[in-house]
Amino acid sequence: MTIFTSYNAKILALVFGLGAIAAATSSTYAEDTKSAQRPAASLVAQGEYLARAGDCIACHTKPEGKLFAGGRAMPTPFGTLYTSNITPDPETGIGKWNADDFYATMHNGRFPDGGLIYPAMPFGSYTKVTRKDSDAIFAYLKTVQPVKQANRPHDLKFPYNNRSLILGWRTLFFYEGEYKPDPKQSDEWNRGAYLVEGLGHCGMCHTAINALGGSSESEAFQGGLIPMQNWYAPSLTSNKEAGLGDWSIKDITDLLKTGVSARGVVFGPMAEVVYNSLQYLSDQDVRAMAVYLKSLGQGAPPQPAASNLPTSESSLLSVLGKTIYDRHCASCHGAEGLGKPPHYPPLAGNQSIQMSSAVNPIRMVLNGGYPPGTAGNPMPYGMPPFAQSLSDDEVAAVVTYIRTAWGNRGAAVSAHEANALRAAPLD
Repeated sequence: MTIFTSYNAKILALVFGLGAIAAATSSTYAEDTKSAQRPAASLVAQGEYLARAGDCIACHTKPEGKLFAGGRAMPTPFGTLYTSNITPDPETGIGKWNADDFYATMHNGRFPDGGLIYPAMPFGSYTKVTRKDSDAIFAYLKTVQPVKQANRPHDLKFPYNNRSLILGWRTLFFYEGEYKPDPKQSDEWNRGAYLVEGLGHCGMCHTAINALGGSSESEAFQGGLIPMQNWYAPSLTSNKEAGLGDWSIKDITDLLKTGVSARGVVFGPMAEVVYNSLQYLSDQDVRAMAVYLKSLGQGAPPQPAASNLPTSESSLLSVLGKTIYDRHCASCHGAEGLGKPPHYPPLAGNQSIQMSSAVNPIRMVLNGGYPPGTAGNPMPYGMPPFAQSLSDDEVAAVVTYIRTAWGNRGAAVSAHEANALRAAPLD
């Protein structure tokens, strides 16, 4: 099964605000550096690790740009945002911030001057980060190379360029407070919950975002389409989609740490999350995340997906699809869809193939892709794109076939659905 997560609801997540992510405190830093350079180095190393866990680099470093200098364009339904410079440059970055400023940004969603941060920064998740971890991240950011690069103003549509509207958003959707361990759960489970719900801000992709750019706590991790990206981040609570309730801990940790496992492979935005962030986490933390994620999954068997296509058309698509599959796909994924794990994922019984949304399998057929190159999988096997060689009807046919063959319980897809995704952005 393939999990497609985020990095662009990181878009709607980190965009406005991680730029607002800032800095460290003189007091805490001084306490840790009192005796010598060693504690300082230890604090900085911990901060770098935590910054990796938060995937700060994904939004705050543009392609070919300097580390954490910002300026990356992030298209959203509300206009285009440009990420902030979070290097320690005193004029254009966070060089004048202190630890209290940084923590306020992370915890309260406010700039040092009290100004409101747009909720595209995931301060709804970062509010759960402890003060100790916030200070460590700041200590690390203060050590990166300063870059003098002014922040580019956001290009937002009216009325979204009026920051005072954020007050209403906060009333509806923001719940301030550090993560509180659940005494009924193990330390490992709580560590996983802290990483997933806090720094990892996984809910920013895997929870549906409404027209106001907010999400409901009651729908946390239930999946949704990533705005402007046209990737579907599946539900982590239901085994009908990406719920991991029936996965082994090893399969989950393999997927998170290397991008491939015996049960599936990550592509799309989730591949970037693994590449930039998860592969660098300790085995203990990845396992903790796996334990927590597995606990979210529900064991209910998937129900058949519904299709709007007539039965006769669905049958014709499936017949044509088998011909295309045998010609282009069977050599890797097997005639019976069993694949050759971990490099060629199985399609038979794959939840991500059978979800009510067919966006992800259509995009994989059209655009292909690679799992991330990681220390655990340095030479990943990729899937070629077929957008140039298959027509809309043929793409619909082969996707229909893999969603309905071998006992899969997905529904047929139309040529119109395939055509609509040809123009989807690739990054």
